[in-house]
Amino acid sequence: MMHVPVFKGEGRLEFEERPIPHPEQPDDVLVRIEACGICGTDLNILAVPPAHQATPGIVIGHEGVGRVEAVGRGVTGVQPGDRVVIAPRLTCGSCPYCRRGLDNQCLNYRTIGTTIDGAFAPYLRAPQQALFKLGDGVARDDAVFFEPLSCVVGSAARLAVQAGDSVAIIGAGPMGLLYALLYRSLGAGKIIMIDIAPYRLSVAERIGADCVLSPTETDVPKAVQALTGLGADVVVDAVGNQLGLAIKLARRGGQVLLFGLRPFDNPMVNQYTITRHDLTIHGSFVGLKPFVQTIQLLENGCLRPSRLITHRLPLSELSRGVELMRSGQAIKVIVEMQENQQR
Repeated sequence: MMHVPVFKGEGRLEFEERPIPHPEQPDDVLVRIEACGICGTDLNILAVPPAHQATPGIVIGHEGVGRVEAVGRGVTGVQPGDRVVIAPRLTCGSCPYCRRGLDNQCLNYRTIGTTIDGAFAPYLRAPQQALFKLGDGVARDDAVFFEPLSCVVGSAARLAVQAGDSVAIIGAGPMGLLYALLYRSLGAGKIIMIDIAPYRLSVAERIGADCVLSPTETDVPKAVQALTGLGADVVVDAVGNQLGLAIKLARRGGQVLLFGLRPFDNPMVNQYTITRHDLTIHGSFVGLKPFVQTIQLLENGCLRPSRLITHRLPLSELSRGVELMRSGQAIKVIVEMQENQQR
């Protein structure tokens, strides 16, 4: 048996005793989870009212890393002992969007940690399509970022970035900071982070942002123009409701990448500026098959996202980790499944 937090709806988690799962279908894999990160999606699931829907009665969590314990008879891609990370979105492969190669827009998808049991548990049963092998040379605390980093890698692939380009990132939470790390590795010039939280901006400075700006303390568009000469070459909205500001920060002919998700926000947008200034606006949702590239970044040591971890908690303190992130007292919280586990 295992003692796991079960989502009961309306922001409630209750611990229950559940049997350790085992492979049932031919493509099932049983993974012993080492650690799982708390994601903004988890916060949205547990919000009241929820900003992201999940199935009551499941275990949430999708940013997991672990080792294969057992496999179904049809599994060929992994074997017991393999270290694996999770790509939680399970697409159907047969709907009109999957057949067009747009699997991120699948009409029949399921998601580990949202519609089926997830990784805030000592053991996870998942189909082999959700698992990718990762080398033992990657530290656990870097490996746990595989899923969120893959979303950043996939979205950044939507637009061309030239060496030396200036990048303004709105939102210095975990995802915005991952963008900063990625764009630095891609050769960006000035990286400017924008947020209202002093703590987040201090972390952005610590990981190497060239400038941090708070809208409560400065005229951000004026400051960005002064820092860059014309405006940012690339602007990322990692919040989800900042398109109006992003348009003001981009230089003429620049690019805006929309990543954050705020389904209930409807900001006013000046379409004239987009047209007159010849801006390119990119919407991006999780990216198209960014997993191999993300693994290569981690295995080659190009990125060390573990720098963003502020708290490590046992599974029993999952709710505390959620509150730490929700209150802005943490950047990234990871939940450890096994005591005294090597990082």
